[in-house]
Amino acid sequence: MTRPRPAAGGGRILGVAPERLGRWLDGVAERHGVFADVRVDDGALRITCTDGTTVVLRAPFPGDTGPALLSTFTAAARQPHRAAVLLVRRGRWAVGVFDGGDLVVSKVDARQVQGRTAAGGWSQQRFARRRGNQTDAVVEHAVETAVRVLLPHAASVEALFTGGDRGLVDDVLDDPRLAPLAVLRREPPLDVGDPTKAVLLETPKQFRAIRVHITEPGE
Repeated sequence: MTRPRPAAGGGRILGVAPERLGRWLDGVAERHGVFADVRVDDGALRITCTDGTTVVLRAPFPGDTGPALLSTFTAAARQPHRAAVLLVRRGRWAVGVFDGGDLVVSKVDARQVQGRTAAGGWSQQRFARRRGNQTDAVVEHAVETAVRVLLPHAASVEALFTGGDRGLVDDVLDDPRLAPLAVLRREPPLDVGDPTKAVLLETPKQFRAIRVHITEPGE
């Protein structure tokens, strides 16, 4: 489960792993009473408890819901989906394709970017130009990595999840060759640190999570 955070307009937002959703909902019913109303609302599942608490569930990969809304929603949420991940920060990038939570193919790489300098004048300008050129090189190399590793899977993935420096990610996806992936981009961005292999392997905990907005009476 991802860390809860305040939601605009009240309540809090968190992410729940698909495999834990059923048990998590059982806990909600124990704390707030039975579900008095369950309905589909704007592509999400909206639950109202007897104490007035509302829970809105939004799946990252929407599926069909049947008459038994809760059971079909939770069953659909557990189904594996293929997704691509692109993470870019200054000096490092990582890409991967996942089937559910399993990593199918990946590449993690790095390129040195000059640190900031306290020097002024001509020296500072020289370092700034060098840093800019090195950042451009990071984008170029990240593009080539994405073309080589992600693009062959573009027809089979359902979504692209991104994280890191948004400006650099945007620059990477501006490459025309990556257009088939760019149109699959999902928001919000993943909350990640430096794009290492370990960080890449943790991303399914975010992009597979059911987004939950829970609002209790008085919030």
